[in-house]
Amino acid sequence: MTARAQTAYVCRECGRREARWVGHCPACGSWDSFAEELVSEPGGRSGRSRFVQGERTGVSAAGPLALRLGDVASSSLERFTTGIDELDLVLGGGVVPGSLVLVGGEPGIGKSTLLLQALDRIAACGREVVLVCGEESAAQVKMRAERVCVAPDEISVLAATDLDEILPVLVARAPAAVVIDSIQTLSCDTSSALPGSVSQVREVADRFLRFAKETGTAVFLVGHVTKDGGIAGPRVLEHVVDAVLQFEGDAARFTRFLRASKNRFGSTDELGVFEMDASGLRGVDDPSRAFLGHGGAAGTAVHIAIEGSRCYLVEVEALVSRSELATPRRVAVGFDRNRLTTLVAVLERHAKLPLSTADVFVSIAGGIRVDEPAADLSVALAIASAERGVALPPRAAIFGEISLTGQLRSCSQSARRVTEAARAGFDIALVPAADARALSSGATGARSVREAITILLSTSTPRSTEATSDDGGV
Repeated sequence: MTARAQTAYVCRECGRREARWVGHCPACGSWDSFAEELVSEPGGRSGRSRFVQGERTGVSAAGPLALRLGDVASSSLERFTTGIDELDLVLGGGVVPGSLVLVGGEPGIGKSTLLLQALDRIAACGREVVLVCGEESAAQVKMRAERVCVAPDEISVLAATDLDEILPVLVARAPAAVVIDSIQTLSCDTSSALPGSVSQVREVADRFLRFAKETGTAVFLVGHVTKDGGIAGPRVLEHVVDAVLQFEGDAARFTRFLRASKNRFGSTDELGVFEMDASGLRGVDDPSRAFLGHGGAAGTAVHIAIEGSRCYLVEVEALVSRSELATPRRVAVGFDRNRLTTLVAVLERHAKLPLSTADVFVSIAGGIRVDEPAADLSVALAIASAERGVALPPRAAIFGEISLTGQLRSCSQSARRVTEAARAGFDIALVPAADARALSSGATGARSVREAITILLSTSTPRSTEATSDDGGV
């Protein structure tokens, strides 16, 4: 009697398996996301196989060997540069041979351009590189390479989508770096599902993982994103890879940001800043130049931010407008909306600013997002300046975390922040009093948000407090 093929229903969003089709996924909540996929072929043969039939798998005839860590050569000294300083910074100092890196981002943000430029610079150092393009033809890739690359002739291009044809070519060429653009376009014979499905993405990623570890080739996987901004495919994909990089930015702006949400070989706090122009992407050495505006207007404040090893200044903009709605709006761009709501309540309670009947809008200039608590004080002072109609001193830089009691808490790396403000030509650095006492000089301390508003806005009479008592104003 012939054995029947075994199938299961797999959610395209999260990878959950069910024996029968269901309309609503109990794991991720998606509707109509289950599709039938082959689990095992007739005869009981599983759908998983070695990455290349007939090639070495890293397992000896006697089985796998256990090695002492003292006998294992450290790979930290074997990193090689991509030639793009901002990309190397986010990766943790360069590319680790044998690593598997997943790069995600919105369509058109510049993922393919960034990795193509990286291959160009790696090839210029005499290393073999290969670009596997499943979405474009070789001619289309050459058109873009002639525009953004310095020496594109050294890049090998493989236009194919069948994994069983791609891997033997990569093994034969033994490149130092490979870019797969994109993983959702590839498929293999061990799975009967369509390209981009959960089982196909999982199988392709697993085989590239084994290929990278066994050959020492660094593999970059380009991944599509969902409408929510997450990387498409099963969540296990992000667990399998060594690093997950997110390429962010607004299509209407020229600035792009590269962050690592996972990195086994470095920090996840680093920020890479790029600018897009006609010749491709180029790194921004001084982010403060890109994030600072002209300043001097009411409703603007300068925050001293830190991400990883990078310190930069960014402009915070605020607008306060009388609301005709029963529930005033709190809108934040580049800043956490819930945190904004909390800061508005603190300002009204402890600084006596009448914001309960006003719409408050806050935006971080340059399209960047600031999540650190140290941005509280700069956001609060921008709101106070907008509400009073009084501009802050033009050369004042600010940082500080605000508690629910209105007090200012100490922030990390205050000395670096103050030094960066002085380097950028700012005369005043308003910081929490505890940080000011720890610094030798160059900073003005404030114990509370009310005191901070008094220090920077004391030169003009606030409009909102003219009709209040002495105890009610700041």
